[in-house]
Amino acid sequence: MQSVYAMHQNNSDNLEKEEKFLFYSIENIQDLYLIMLSSLVEIQKREEDFLDKSSKKHLATPDERNPNKKFINNHVLQLLLESNSLSMALENRKINDWHLNDDYIRILLEEIKNSDLYKEYMSNRVNNFEEDKRFVVTVFTDLIAPNEKLYEYLEDNKLTWIDDIPLVNTHIAKQLKALKSTDEDFSIPRVYKDSEDKEFTKNLFRKTVLNEPELSKEFIDKTPNWDSDRIAEVDTIILKMAICELLKFPSIPVKVTINEYLEIAKEYSTPKSSIFINGILDNLVKDYQTANKLNKTGRGLM
Repeated sequence: MQSVYAMHQNNSDNLEKEEKFLFYSIENIQDLYLIMLSSLVEIQKREEDFLDKSSKKHLATPDERNPNKKFINNHVLQLLLESNSLSMALENRKINDWHLNDDYIRILLEEIKNSDLYKEYMSNRVNNFEEDKRFVVTVFTDLIAPNEKLYEYLEDNKLTWIDDIPLVNTHIAKQLKALKSTDEDFSIPRVYKDSEDKEFTKNLFRKTVLNEPELSKEFIDKTPNWDSDRIAEVDTIILKMAICELLKFPSIPVKVTINEYLEIAKEYSTPKSSIFINGILDNLVKDYQTANKLNKTGRGLM
């Protein structure tokens, strides 16, 4: 949707260029995921380094010589630290943001150590997997994910990440919550479920862009009380994409298409857009069913 919108705003007709940028943006979601996840690893490393240096000071205090290592020994942080999948993914994608910008790790660590959450967690020296997991999940969701300095850094790094940040952070939080004490590695998700997913992305983009005039005709007479130039541009794009799915993607169920585009409308368009779009799509589906235009097969029949 954003890629089609960008083409409109730039008055671009270079389909290959825009498609290439679309896939580039999607691939970059993986980089954002790895950057956010690796922040936990770098925070652990920084604290371990601090404790080590403190213990070796000439006039180290008893507490510095024998520090509470519960935080750096946290089972979940250790799992991430020792994860082959994570280290390989970071190397393959050449992610080294925190080595170049370690001030952000210092800021995050200070915020964690100044929190009541940290004080309560460190009130004893015993590591328990479930407690360790709850602590890391809360640190990530309450302290790291909403950190304004970190958000500004990510926003400056890549503009396309602004809408991806909540998606990535939610996914990481779910992954952390699902961890078990028996896990031996941390699974790094693929950008696409399979080749069919990537093909769908390309086909939806191309079929929408190449058939825009025809797709517009499908709904223009369904809005007699609306001048076409009064309909929000994002709404017209959403309608075209939804109609494209309804007519040209037989394996996608009608309800799935409608629900997905209503969610997109709620997120990116005007407050009343989802009601407007739902009304048009509902009428179109009835017409298509009457005219036998919905050729749904397999999964699309549900």
